[in-house]
Amino acid sequence: MERRTFLSGAALVGVGGALAAPAIAQERKTITIVSTWPRDFPGLGLSAQRLAARITELSEGRLTTEYFAAGERVGAFDVFDEVAAGNSQAYIGADYYFTGKHPSFAYFTSVPFGMTTPEWNAWIKYSGGQELWDELSGSFGLKAIPCGSTGTQAGGWFNKEINSPEDLKGLKMRIPGLGGQVMAKLGVSTVSLPGGQIYENLVSGAIEASEWVGPYNDYFMKFYEAAKYYYTAGVHEPGGGLAFSMNKDFYEGLSDWEKAIIRSACIEEHANAHEEGMALNGVYLKKLIDEHGVQVRDFNDDIWDAFGDASAEVFEETRAHSDLAARIDDSFQAALRQIGGTMDKFEYTFVRQRNRVLGLT
Repeated sequence: MERRTFLSGAALVGVGGALAAPAIAQERKTITIVSTWPRDFPGLGLSAQRLAARITELSEGRLTTEYFAAGERVGAFDVFDEVAAGNSQAYIGADYYFTGKHPSFAYFTSVPFGMTTPEWNAWIKYSGGQELWDELSGSFGLKAIPCGSTGTQAGGWFNKEINSPEDLKGLKMRIPGLGGQVMAKLGVSTVSLPGGQIYENLVSGAIEASEWVGPYNDYFMKFYEAAKYYYTAGVHEPGGGLAFSMNKDFYEGLSDWEKAIIRSACIEEHANAHEEGMALNGVYLKKLIDEHGVQVRDFNDDIWDAFGDASAEVFEETRAHSDLAARIDDSFQAALRQIGGTMDKFEYTFVRQRNRVLGLT
């Protein structure tokens, strides 16, 4: 048997396990994908493009993807309705952009004082998170699976130092999701802008602060031209995931093999995106400091305590929205305490002591 013939009929091995190619040639399908990220955006945008290409590659062309970045087919925040209506088959984005549809979508990206990426992965895969995501997304005619992660995000860019909760009052800041609601309770005037519109608003003074992702992604946004104070870990987005969300009818019409191809490509990119950020954040943080004079700061304990009080109010309001919202919060909080508590005794204890001994703090 020739090598080429063997490979085309052999098992496709993905992150999710062996994917046996069907013996009979499948009908070729085109998946139109829209995204909340601009084209060639370092980090998020490149991750989405990589995922779209990987689906076609893994399926050996049986699933051909047609990718549209934000604004190329629909606006960044219009992708939800585009896919729910069946005009496109899938979107890649952050589901917390759609808390106006249902506040519980925030849990499937990230929430204040929430889970880091490893914790969130465990909840989604093994502690009931995916089932609740299916229930929530399904009520809007969608089916979502994780497809990317940024890890713990930066607290954001500010044009002044934030030394107390009082310094937040009246500040105009771009921050979406429940994190934005927390900031609003502390007197911040919040807006939710697509990534491609942040720079112009920051430079013009329409906003005075913005969160985005982390050093690797943020370096290319040039926020340092308008805001020199860069805060490390933020309360708003400790980790979590991005969504590859498909029209539910389209998804249910796929074969098991096609579903497995998509799932494997998404799981692979979910890991790749997180690991890429972990590898490059330190490199680009140094460049921000050395090349552009960025001043790195941490929020102090008084500010974190104020975040905590405001977050408690936001969670209660979110729970009051509906039975589903309460059940999602119950599941999330229970998993956070179990998984996070165990990680604190093992992973986090080790990292704290390792960094102390090696002088990394």
